[in-house]
Amino acid sequence: MRVIRKYANRRLYDTQQSRYVTLEDLRRLIIEEEPFRVEDAKSGEDLTRTILLSIIIEQEQADSDAEVFSNDLLAQLIRVYDMSSPLPLARYLEQGTQLMLEQQKRMQSQWQQAIRHSPMEFMRELAEENMRFWQKTLNQPNQTDEDDTPDKSS
Repeated sequence: MRVIRKYANRRLYDTQQSRYVTLEDLRRLIIEEEPFRVEDAKSGEDLTRTILLSIIIEQEQADSDAEVFSNDLLAQLIRVYDMSSPLPLARYLEQGTQLMLEQQKRMQSQWQQAIRHSPMEFMRELAEENMRFWQKTLNQPNQTDEDDTPDKSS
């Protein structure tokens, strides 16, 4: 795994390539599915999540046509954090996003090839796959909630 060090002057240093990098460089690593970890140069604290959020903010500000997080969605996410028992939102977002990316790749692949099925058949298969995914996801017990749930018999 590539290690990126963040210094007090806010600069990011790629230890593998021995050079300073930008958020755009890190965005390209993400697109290329190259794993990396950002750590504080002094303490070694993992700062990856903060840097990933910074990349998202930069993308949101750069292209208003590609906006993913509307004001309403951001407000709803803030409300989730304030819930006494927050939803297992991360798991659903991760799985839903993964499904969306897989389907996007699948659709691109299908359109590049000669269409074997009618467009309606392809859309039906896609809808069935979505249903199976969400049924599986919603039927999975939340691992962290099970461990934290008090025994109701006591």
